[in-house]
Amino acid sequence: MKPLTLLLAAALAAPALAADPGREAFTQALPGLDEATSQSFLRGRSLFAQNWVVAPAKDSEVDGLGPLYNRLACISCHPKNGRGKAPEREGEKMQSMLVRLSVPGRSPHGGPLPHPAYGDQLNEEGIAGVRGEGRAAIRWIEREEKLADGTPVRLRRPRIIFSETAYGTLDDALTSPRVGPPVFGLGLLQAVPAATLRQMAREAKPDGVKGAVNQVWQVTAGKAAAGRFGLKANMPDLAQQIAGAMVGDLGITSPLFPAENCTRRQEACRIAVSGGSPELSAAQLQDLLTYLSLLAPPPRRQGETEGQRQAVQRGQARFAAAGCAVCHRPALETGDAPWPALARQIFHPYTDLLLHDMGEGLADGRPDYRASGRQWRTAPLWGLGRYAEINEHSQLLHDGRARDLSEAILWHGGEARSARERFRRLPREAREELFAFLRSL
Repeated sequence: MKPLTLLLAAALAAPALAADPGREAFTQALPGLDEATSQSFLRGRSLFAQNWVVAPAKDSEVDGLGPLYNRLACISCHPKNGRGKAPEREGEKMQSMLVRLSVPGRSPHGGPLPHPAYGDQLNEEGIAGVRGEGRAAIRWIEREEKLADGTPVRLRRPRIIFSETAYGTLDDALTSPRVGPPVFGLGLLQAVPAATLRQMAREAKPDGVKGAVNQVWQVTAGKAAAGRFGLKANMPDLAQQIAGAMVGDLGITSPLFPAENCTRRQEACRIAVSGGSPELSAAQLQDLLTYLSLLAPPPRRQGETEGQRQAVQRGQARFAAAGCAVCHRPALETGDAPWPALARQIFHPYTDLLLHDMGEGLADGRPDYRASGRQWRTAPLWGLGRYAEINEHSQLLHDGRARDLSEAILWHGGEARSARERFRRLPREAREELFAFLRSL
């Protein structure tokens, strides 16, 4: 693995593409795909946008929705392959967000212990004859903080309100609200060797920053492996991430997860008609894997004028000086990969894929394998400047609590406390330069 200083230099030198795809920036394939791969990519794109239907149906290729589910299609929680958002008002329905559930303890493989009545997430919807699990709403609790120059910033955190619960109380549940994350660039993240993750975790870091690799259960190998996907790095590979989302969010079984998402207490769910065994075939899973592996990250935008470009460059220097680049690592390098477009590439996700203690303010109190209730995987920052244009909102962080960049940074605590305090002390002009850089990603 190249030293951080060389990867920083590579990020600074990374050119912007000549033709910017605009609002389609999250939908582009990596270049150089052969004909067979391109066809698999297109089939995967159709499946990702597909509204699944209740079985039995004329089109048996896309039936099997539920019996319990949250949405009809993958794209519902990842609009235009980008970020979902949290409701702004308490009565507003969660459209691209869900609530993870568990109870204290560990599963046989060391992961979260599913709630005995509701499983590992709240499924609000059910097919005919199967009652949905209930409703979750958000009540925002706000407070004000001030930057060093007196600028006020309003911060909010969510409180989950459950109603219409169908299978008993959720008073004993550990909960974690999650917004649908963007899905581009995942194949590049997959191709970073596990040895690289472990090496980054071992590196000495300033400001008390540590970083850890989550160890999670890999279904295909039948053993523990390094986690890298999911907001707590609780999935070891992209195929398992896809299959887990299909069964968890849509109730679609697959070769990796062949059992329906019904608990023992959900009798109607357990006897409902299936769409096949499994409902998502191995070939369909492979097409989804091809699509999500080969979605390209969006190109950088350096600015249209010389003044804008200089502001971005100064902002990038401030990003590094504040200590943000220690965790939001500007560049990573892939190893071997199934597709040439992913192999031996230096790319710029602004993450180390490691777990970090983010402090009590961001804690959800819900452990996930080796991730504690205070730890989160470093979120990639690529695409950050595109969300307002493509997804028509500016919400950030795992639960959408941050409405702008200032709020997102001020929620950083724990290992990120020193970087947050350096940001707090920046004068207004320096903050705007930092924001110019972040919006260029």
